[in-house]
Amino acid sequence: MKKKKEVSSKMARLKLKTLREMNDQDLNDKLAELKTDLGKLQVEKSKGTLKKQTGSIRWLRRDIARMKTIMNERKGQK
Repeated sequence: MKKKKEVSSKMARLKLKTLREMNDQDLNDKLAELKTDLGKLQVEKSKGTLKKQTGSIRWLRRDIARMKTIMNERKGQK
């Protein structure tokens, strides 16, 4: 019998298309959520207790930057 893969706590990467479809309020909420996740991971990293999610810090930072870029683009259009 095959074992099912365990669902990791790591969230899926955000696609640019889905981010552009979000409204400003949703982007702000998601940005706040990602920032708290990043903060938690950075605290774990500094303590030395971060095990399997070391690579996710990079992707969280990139997703946050992507969201900020979209928000700044929208500001420029208004």
